[in-house]
Amino acid sequence: MELHEHIEVLRTEGMMLADSAEATGFEAQVPTCPEWTVRDLVRHVGEVHRWAHSHVVQARPILNTESFAIWPAEDKSLLGWYREGHAQLLQALEAADPDAEYFSFLPGPKGTRFWARRQAHETAIHRVDAQSVTDLVNETAPDFAADGIDEILNGFFARRPARMTSAEPYSFELVSTDGPQSWRVTVDGDGPAVVDGTDPADCRISGSTFDLYLLLWNRRPLEGLDVQGSARGLDHWRENARVRWG
Repeated sequence: MELHEHIEVLRTEGMMLADSAEATGFEAQVPTCPEWTVRDLVRHVGEVHRWAHSHVVQARPILNTESFAIWPAEDKSLLGWYREGHAQLLQALEAADPDAEYFSFLPGPKGTRFWARRQAHETAIHRVDAQSVTDLVNETAPDFAADGIDEILNGFFARRPARMTSAEPYSFELVSTDGPQSWRVTVDGDGPAVVDGTDPADCRISGSTFDLYLLLWNRRPLEGLDVQGSARGLDHWRENARVRWG
């Protein structure tokens, strides 16, 4: 996806998150993040937007370790605070040099392109969390969901040394039913890897690209997807895979 497309997705997803939070109220529990209320969710995303903004607007060459967990004490001001940070991030990304390279923490796009992509997916997944309160979740476009799967597999889980390994190697294949993409993943003592090859995987999971995206983010169960073969390895993945920035 192009930079301007990630920025537009970030704009739309951020607005939907705020609208959902406003509709459900801050006390509601978030089913996809059981330890959080909607208040916690809005605070977290508002904090992350400000953290990302600090890197973009300053084109920082190194990680900014400053805390941005400074939200309003009163709920009545929380959504205004969130929307302000969201708008500032959008403005910074639109004004930034699209080809500038500065601090990023994943393989793949760097600098401005990295932060636009990362924040689009950060916000989209948490918008899903906000909407899960009412179980009325809007799907993303398949190409954006495919981009998110690529970010997880070839970004977060391509880093070494790997934080998740398996003494008993396994493999699974994700097959999109609304696009041409498929991803074959192996996990062994060195960690996860996306691989080419024609050998059958231990498990084959077919579904919409959006559902596969949510599956990798542990935002949906296997039920409702077409699962063929042994899901033992995928159970290990879902129990141990944790997406972290660092």
